[in-house]
Amino acid sequence: MGLSASAWPLLQRLKQGGYVDTLALTVQAASGLEEQPADLQIGRAADLLNEHWARSSTLIVIGALGAVTRLVAPLLTHKDQDPAVLVLDAHGRVVIPLLGSHTAGAEQQARELAAELGGEAVLTGDAASQGRLALDAFGEAWGWRRGGPTRAWHDLMIRQAGGETSTIRQSVGNQLWRQLPGAADHCCEAEDEAYADLTVTAEASPADGCRWHPACLWLGIGCERNTSPSLVLRAIDRALRQAGLAPEAVAGLSTITRKGDEPALLQITAEQGWPLQLFEPEALAAVEVPTPSPVVEAEMGTPSVAEAAALLAAGAEGRLVRAKSIEKPLGPEERGAATVAIALGGQSYAPQRGELHLIGSGPGDLSLLTADARRALARCAVWVGYGLYLDLLEPLRRSDQARLDGQLTREWERCAEALDLAQQGVKVALISSGESGIYGMAGLALELWLQQPEGHRPSFQVHPGISALQLAAARAGAPLMHDFCTISLSDRLTPWAVIERRLEGAAAGDFVVALYNPRSKGRDWQLARAIELLRTEREGSTPVVLARQLGRADETIQHTTLEALNPCDVDMLTVVLIGNSTTYEKAGTMVTPRGYPGASLS
Repeated sequence: MGLSASAWPLLQRLKQGGYVDTLALTVQAASGLEEQPADLQIGRAADLLNEHWARSSTLIVIGALGAVTRLVAPLLTHKDQDPAVLVLDAHGRVVIPLLGSHTAGAEQQARELAAELGGEAVLTGDAASQGRLALDAFGEAWGWRRGGPTRAWHDLMIRQAGGETSTIRQSVGNQLWRQLPGAADHCCEAEDEAYADLTVTAEASPADGCRWHPACLWLGIGCERNTSPSLVLRAIDRALRQAGLAPEAVAGLSTITRKGDEPALLQITAEQGWPLQLFEPEALAAVEVPTPSPVVEAEMGTPSVAEAAALLAAGAEGRLVRAKSIEKPLGPEERGAATVAIALGGQSYAPQRGELHLIGSGPGDLSLLTADARRALARCAVWVGYGLYLDLLEPLRRSDQARLDGQLTREWERCAEALDLAQQGVKVALISSGESGIYGMAGLALELWLQQPEGHRPSFQVHPGISALQLAAARAGAPLMHDFCTISLSDRLTPWAVIERRLEGAAAGDFVVALYNPRSKGRDWQLARAIELLRTEREGSTPVVLARQLGRADETIQHTTLEALNPCDVDMLTVVLIGNSTTYEKAGTMVTPRGYPGASLS
């Protein structure tokens, strides 16, 4: 919502970027528009806010902070119910989370929105200003669900703000967060769970405890055909309560393949957002369980469905924490019967909550990082990448974000690690230099992602970056104004015979050519061979630019020609730009005309 006409351009930008669903202006603000869109809501500011207050998770208001404060004051109910309220200036230079900083996620949304707009998130909370881990909010980015009464969380955050060290006990879930500076400096291990300020567990929350629940419980289900959904839900609820386990810790349901089309199970998994794991009878029969049934074996081809399915879904490190129990109809309106068993997995599993962001970090200079990439980095709890690339981004990393460094040639391992974290429910940034979709990690990660069953894929998004090719061209002048191609001279993943055919094709087609990975200590002859192949169709006087360490402090740009190009001046940190037959150099710049001689631009 905008409180003045000056807010309209930014409101449109927010709508285009998907940050808002509905646009609204006050009557006075709307009167200043030359044309009012049909879907624009117009009214008194107080009425507009009141209309959207109860049914919106986030409200973005562009206007004076004091005015917004007075407008929302009468609408406040409870911190667990009120929406997040973000206040922006008309230029998007400042984003202020006025309400719902932690509980409603306003603080994190402010970070992401500021990154997108190139502005600044003004965070005044103690955790953000002091570099502390926000204990009441951080678990969301790891795919966990919060449990415990609001009062207990409020008291914990008051003690944290007072400088107290928080005692934490964790029995399940990923523990990588414990290494975060915001956690390591202000948290310690509780000797006994009874004295822990915060517990990370699958157990249900006590009346006065603060708990984060990773999704680590698998519910094995067996049921008669067309069993009522209400009966299955009651069976699940009863099993969890009797075991003292939290519904927030459920990872999903598991059963035999024959029940893959069971209406009740499909309805429940859809409503809860749980994956449904299906196992063949032979796999279930091979699992040792405490209460096998010959009746079930005769009917289903396995002595156990619920217990065996729960254990298989929980993985090699899983263990049964509740043997099967049977639920029957309570009245004539219900039908069927259901069996529920519960297993605890070795790690959490919540792909429906996880996010895998493929980020191109650009050539190295943070000023060349795209706004889209900045927003994704601000969103993610874990950054995965080659150490050098992570070092370049380090000034942007907060104390509540972890980094996992990988080795340069271990791309598949980094992709697998990032995907595994995302399937646990974590928001993960997998980082490449330059553009992730150009000789980066996007393709490898997407191949692994596609190998997962459809219901087990976390969200996947590629965020473009500025490639070395683009920056090299910008530094050189305008060499890419006509058709061009990029060729990597590394034969680690591509046979050299294929690379030669591509070089021959580029030469014959008169393409401007950008050579990636041109020369290394172990590959010192390929560049000379590439020059030889290009010379068959191109004059020795063809302009060439050697762009080294682009976007970094020791960047160099060297102009030469195809015949004078010395391979010894080139290494793996260099991009080689080779012009076509029309490219020329003048006044220290390299230019490729948009057309060949005789062509005219209209």
